Amino acid sequence: MDQLDVNKDKQKMNLPGMKPDHPMVKRQEPQTVKGSGISLPHEIRMEMAQKLDEHNCALHVALHQYNKHHWLTEGPESFLSLHHLLDEHVEKTVEHIDKIGERIARLGGIPTAHPVTQHELSYLKHEAEGRYTMRDMLRNDLEHEMKLQQKMREQIQRAHDLQDFGTVEALEEILLNREDLAYHLYSVLEEDTLVRGIEHVFDKEKIGNRKATDKTPLQ
Repeated sequence: MDQLDVNKDKQKMNLPGMKPDHPMVKRQEPQTVKGSGISLPHEIRMEMAQKLDEHNCALHVALHQYNKHHWLTEGPESFLSLHHLLDEHVEKTVEHIDKIGERIARLGGIPTAHPVTQHELSYLKHEAEGRYTMRDMLRNDLEHEMKLQQKMREQIQRAHDLQDFGTVEALEEILLNREDLAYHLYSVLEEDTLVRGIEHVFDKEKIGNRKATDKTPLQ
């Protein structure tokens, strides 16, 4: 069996939200796991919980970016169709965050919940503030989805090696959904478009690879 990667990064303990600013009774430190009813060694549960938490943080970053793009949809191809498409992406991402958070807890870990800490620990980074073209925003979302898939496949393989088949099943279902979301974004970003404007009614020049003639009407 490969050597387990369970070394804690001490710098993580100093991130925002790691320490309360008022008296509280802490039962468990972040980036640790306690006992659980899952019959896997502590070291394996620790590694799997920490890796899952990276997905948890990354999905929260993706969720914030999807929300922003959902709010800023505009244009004839975007305002309605993409508004609803991104709404679906938001709903699925919330669902996946919940499933991963539940798995972390079952392994005995603590899902990172502080938004600043999530962004620090995430392998995805939110785009800079501001409004961009719809194509640029969707391209940024697609890049996030491709990275999520890559990281999830890596943990699925690792979980197989460690016989953590519960994590395998949870991530495989999420991965398939993320592939569907990425395919939708990729398809929207393809070059073909139904929006051509009114110019073809007045312009008889070549449009695309067809000419406007009586035998090949374009309207």
